[in-house]
Amino acid sequence: MGQGRDEMSLLEHITELRTRILVSLVALVIGAGACLYFYDQIFSFFFEPFSVLEEILGQTLFISYIYEGFLIKIKLSLIAGLVISSPVHLFNILAFVFPALTRKERWIIGLCLVVAVVLSFLGFFYGYFYIVPISIRFLTGSGFIPEGVGMLLNFDKNIFYVLRFLMGGVLLFQLPIVLEVLMIMNLISRRALLKASRFVILGAFLISALFTPPDFVSQIAIAVPLIVLYFIALLIAFIFRFGKGAEEDV
Repeated sequence: MGQGRDEMSLLEHITELRTRILVSLVALVIGAGACLYFYDQIFSFFFEPFSVLEEILGQTLFISYIYEGFLIKIKLSLIAGLVISSPVHLFNILAFVFPALTRKERWIIGLCLVVAVVLSFLGFFYGYFYIVPISIRFLTGSGFIPEGVGMLLNFDKNIFYVLRFLMGGVLLFQLPIVLEVLMIMNLISRRALLKASRFVILGAFLISALFTPPDFVSQIAIAVPLIVLYFIALLIAFIFRFGKGAEEDV
């Protein structure tokens, strides 16, 4: 039997933390190296939404400075490496923190992680296959680009626009989990969230406006799923009786 977390000295805590950080760094380097090797496939994935430009404009993206391609390759490989090595980082965090948690806290965190992974994939692929293509078609359409006006779309800015947008979608889809955890811990009540639903609906549109391009199509496409997930979180809390306020305990 190993030592419990409360039996370890400060030096042992620091040593374990350093070891886990080193393991995560090695995993990141290996992941980035693998992504660098398969860069063409990764780049094709992020470039695919812009293939519609060939149909609309008869052109694609352009590089504006000589080392732009090099920088994009390094940055995209590092970000992709961080993503594929994230299970290692997550394991290290959980292995370091879990021994200090109660059984209930471990159960809550474990369940939330499973749901978070599902919602992350949902948010990513929903954005990639639905919102981004619609947004590109909408913003490059004749309604905004007058006849005779050309477009010169920068390679760096537009590729990372897609990446930032997809990552924003992944983060936004985690908001229901935050609400569920707050209700499980009884830090906020279902009744209070239900009463605030009109403000939540407005907030969903405001948040989506910050994370999406300046067009109402993509904003609605993000806001509506967020609102649906919000009420699903309330329904789950109602079924399992999470988030009971003081007035509901009587």
